[in-house]
Amino acid sequence: MEEIMETVAHLMAVAARTAPKAMGADFIEIKILKGPDLEKLAEAMAQFGRESGFSNFDRDGANVRRSAAVLLLSLRDSIQLGANCGACGYSDCAAAKRNFREGAAFAGPLCAWRIMDLGIALGSAVKTASLFNADNRIMFRVGVVARKLGLIQGEITIGVPLSATGKSIYFDRA
Repeated sequence: MEEIMETVAHLMAVAARTAPKAMGADFIEIKILKGPDLEKLAEAMAQFGRESGFSNFDRDGANVRRSAAVLLLSLRDSIQLGANCGACGYSDCAAAKRNFREGAAFAGPLCAWRIMDLGIALGSAVKTASLFNADNRIMFRVGVVARKLGLIQGEITIGVPLSATGKSIYFDRA
């Protein structure tokens, strides 16, 4: 099953890459983790949870440990759309850029349109997983730690672990 789930992860990556993006600008970074990288990520997630006091990093790390593959998607070196729409919380794109900083989990502020691009890419990826009946779940905790470990570059990262078992390990959990 691991080989099949890795194939599904690659098909998900294609779906994420070809998903529509605002003004056709692609700032999506994609990486697939498998094998020893999953154990490394799972252990780091549990450790991060213990050290930070944030809940459920251990639980989600256990899910990663039991997964066949993890798809990581991030926004990397994204630039504001230039619409000056204020959706990021600033009056214009230049103000958002001036106030860019590293946060506890991610860097920002980020352009809301670029975040929507990431969301559409994630939706396309998990739709593809669904077409192949691969269990998956979008997990921000996976992205936080993958980014901290340097497993992928970007301002914000989200992980999608994949599994094929008799019951979904991502939703049927304690």
